[in-house]
Amino acid sequence: MFVDKAKIFVKGGDGGDGIVSFRREKYVEQGGPAGGDGGRGGDLIFQVDEGLRTLMDFRYQKHFKANRGERGKVKSMHGAGAEDTIVRIPPGTVIVDDDTQEIIADMTRHGQKIVIAKGGRGGRGNIRFATQNNPAPYISENGEEGQERWVVLELKVMADVGLVGFPSVGKSTLLSVVSGAKPKIGAYHFTTITPNLGVVDVGDSRSFVMADLPGLIEGAHEGVGLGHEFLRHVERTRVIIHVIDMSASEGRDPFDDWLKINEELVLYNEKLADRPQIIAANKMDMPDSAEQLELFKQQLAEARGDRHYEILPISSLTKQGIQELLYKAADVLDTISEEVEIEDVKDVAERKVYTYEKREETTFAIHKEDEVYVIVSEGIDKYMKRMNLTSYDAVMRFARTMRKMGVDAELRKMGAKDGDMVQIGDFAFEFFEGSDYNPNG
Repeated sequence: MFVDKAKIFVKGGDGGDGIVSFRREKYVEQGGPAGGDGGRGGDLIFQVDEGLRTLMDFRYQKHFKANRGERGKVKSMHGAGAEDTIVRIPPGTVIVDDDTQEIIADMTRHGQKIVIAKGGRGGRGNIRFATQNNPAPYISENGEEGQERWVVLELKVMADVGLVGFPSVGKSTLLSVVSGAKPKIGAYHFTTITPNLGVVDVGDSRSFVMADLPGLIEGAHEGVGLGHEFLRHVERTRVIIHVIDMSASEGRDPFDDWLKINEELVLYNEKLADRPQIIAANKMDMPDSAEQLELFKQQLAEARGDRHYEILPISSLTKQGIQELLYKAADVLDTISEEVEIEDVKDVAERKVYTYEKREETTFAIHKEDEVYVIVSEGIDKYMKRMNLTSYDAVMRFARTMRKMGVDAELRKMGAKDGDMVQIGDFAFEFFEGSDYNPNG
């Protein structure tokens, strides 16, 4: 089964907790703090593996989490950092943040890596909090949580040559003739509903990857029929072979077919108009095909403007002209870049490219609910998750930090008095003017 889109959850490893510990040595009456730091959480990394062709692995496993860092140790020893977790993805995968629709990365080269979810920092042990005024602190930090997010993986087939055209014009048959691929072929529309890939041996020591892509219909750029499920893969092909049923066996006009397919390509992505295109006039073994081809050439000469198109008559059934088509495709490939740049990916201009932003200064807002002052601050919430508020020293440190941030002053402006309740996240405190917070749960 070919899977070309998946939504998954990724999370970096949490950092290990720091600990509170003290030296206990013979003949040393007061050993100092000796609690080590926790280890760093592992990063979750996506790496391109050219051996993969679909996103099938993500159909059944949708949650990926990196390992947590090791807890700090006694005798001032740090916990070990966790190893990074590698998740393999096929070349041609575009990674999009599901919340912001930002493009995080466009993965095209074998071995290419991207850190998709960073691991959290390890928490500090009490050795880090020793000061002249408090040489034996009972303070430690919990490990920082790893970055987490939902991402959408969109696979755009990485093929050198893509076969396009209306349904039932012979694309699948052509691929089966020139490669070892065995696509399902039937005498009805949309036999091909997913891309098929095959490696083509030209015969002169050259080879390339060819993709038989699902057939197009009018309105595909708006999602009609297979629509975008087809068009996203055309963007990745370096050369387009436009297969046309020159026998008009289904009552369609070959030139009209050519116009409609190219219109759909351009409406989806304007840059596809500049992609090298070879016209394969198929089914030349059928009656009236020769006359139709001459008429097609005349109509094309009047409509193409300054652009030149190579027209090669072929028959997938009798293999007429097949070798000449392969030589021409290989020749064109030799003259163009081996990679399709990210600018050729649809919607890049409409989406922001993901970048890491600098951390902003912690801000907060306070409102009152049923005689309780509620402090809302993402930065303070993160700080409280890290700080292990189970000791007097830790609570006093937290109170000093809030005072420096101006939280106390703002509470006084709003009328807070001794004994009033203050809530931050899941924690509630008693407020004392001019003093410190008193934990109440």
